[in-house]
Amino acid sequence: MKFLYILSKTICHIFFRTFNRLEVIGAENVPARGGVIVASNHASYLDPPLLGVALKRRPTYLAKEGLFTVPLLGTFIQMFSLPVRRENPQPSAIKAVLRRLQEGELVVIFPEGGRSVDGSLQPAKRGIGVLIALSGAPVVPVFLKGTDRALPVNSKLPKPSKIKVVFGKPMLFDKEIAGKRLHEQMSTDIIEAIRDLKAVVDANNNL
Repeated sequence: MKFLYILSKTICHIFFRTFNRLEVIGAENVPARGGVIVASNHASYLDPPLLGVALKRRPTYLAKEGLFTVPLLGTFIQMFSLPVRRENPQPSAIKAVLRRLQEGELVVIFPEGGRSVDGSLQPAKRGIGVLIALSGAPVVPVFLKGTDRALPVNSKLPKPSKIKVVFGKPMLFDKEIAGKRLHEQMSTDIIEAIRDLKAVVDANNNL
């Protein structure tokens, strides 16, 4: 599995660097060790492998449960991901993520729950707030720019469009916070942090 991970990351790295002129900003904001959640916007199927290239640490992804049953692709996804239901994450899935975080792993989450059709940020699902409150792990917001043009929704072939990955500063939340309203507020705070990164990138073409 380690060999497959290194091989796939190397291939993706070469592809994104040459085909999409990949630029990574703020990678030093991701803690080098310990449990951490990386929360990113999601507009393309390119987003998971792109983050795998941009991150210095090996990530574990949360992936839609249905993907695990897709022939061949499902087998590959199982090596790097945990299954989760978008609208109603099962307790076993939450426990699995918490265990990974407690063991010091880096977990990638897309708070919107699915790809944005037009590339704009969508409201966050409540699930990320639950994970934050239960784990107490720092959350690193990430904005991916250009993946919606490089491989739009419903497109089968990637395009040579420039891509940027921008990591924000880690965010810390009180582990003792509980209650549905507060979980939703934490999820919203993460989306707003990603939105702030987007605003900075959009306002500064030289970033």
